[in-house]
Amino acid sequence: MEKHYEELKSIIKIYLPEDVSVDDITPKSHLVNELNINSANLVDVVLDIEEHYDITIEDDEMDKLDTVESAITLIKQKTA
Repeated sequence: MEKHYEELKSIIKIYLPEDVSVDDITPKSHLVNELNINSANLVDVVLDIEEHYDITIEDDEMDKLDTVESAITLIKQKTA
């Protein structure tokens, strides 16, 4: 999980608003409610994840990506 966690943090940090620090990102962090990533940027996060890991995330899967941990779980499933 550590490798995916660090990679995901580097993807997410680009889209954090100014009032949220990269240090605030934990596996349990909720992307919208805690990290304040807006819906447009959330789409960009998903696109960056797809490009970085060469995977496709379907719309129904995207709906389940609410925390950093859920994103890591999906990445692991798609890259296994």
